[in-house]
Amino acid sequence: MDNPNNKPKTESPADLATRLLPDMTDILLLSRALTHRSYLNEHPEALEDNERLEFLGDAVLDFVVGAWLYNRYPEMPEGDLTRMRSALVHTEQLANFALEIGLGGAMRLGRGEHQAGGYNRPGLLCDTFEAVIGAIYLDSDIDGVRKFITPMLENAADDILINHKDEDPKSNLQEWAQGNGYPAPVYTTRSSSGPDHSKLFEVDVLVDGKVCGTGIGSSKQAATKQAAAMAIKNLHIAEWETSVK
Repeated sequence: MDNPNNKPKTESPADLATRLLPDMTDILLLSRALTHRSYLNEHPEALEDNERLEFLGDAVLDFVVGAWLYNRYPEMPEGDLTRMRSALVHTEQLANFALEIGLGGAMRLGRGEHQAGGYNRPGLLCDTFEAVIGAIYLDSDIDGVRKFITPMLENAADDILINHKDEDPKSNLQEWAQGNGYPAPVYTTRSSSGPDHSKLFEVDVLVDGKVCGTGIGSSKQAATKQAAAMAIKNLHIAEWETSVK
């Protein structure tokens, strides 16, 4: 996803609205949602970046996704609903939504950010997607957001359930460690590399002082999660959990 060579076709806010949001009435609002602060630094006439809309969109997504899950899975307990919502609004998942709808080509980035492949970076894609959600909410209220995102939620939720993507490997590893008399797992950053806009982190997880898994990711959070998942695999925790049920 961080490959700067995978460059999407450039698209104007108006073209994006025609393709994805035919009911959108305020194209200037959508344009603001697509404007990264790096673009604003080079184009002061743009007036405002998308950070306030991102804040709003984040809150709107939490509510819309929570309400959708509540109605979609009437028998699902609260804990599972919480995990499903976390999986659906996670940075990587929202970035995937942005890629699905081809949002990268419409993002307004500064020259340096664009040359570095910002249109493929999960963090920027996620932030822009949230800002677009905020713009849709202001333009057409909650119903417009529901109409826009429900098809994406349907497909993603099925994938999350089938592939157990709602499970938190860090929590599972900690429960296993404590259940077997070990202290809580410790995560240490082994290394970080790359420029500030595109870093890679390598993280080890130690159980009882021994390295049990290593993860690599574009954020410490992603690397930590991968390290925990690797530790679960290495320690055969899934088999242990099955045997004690």
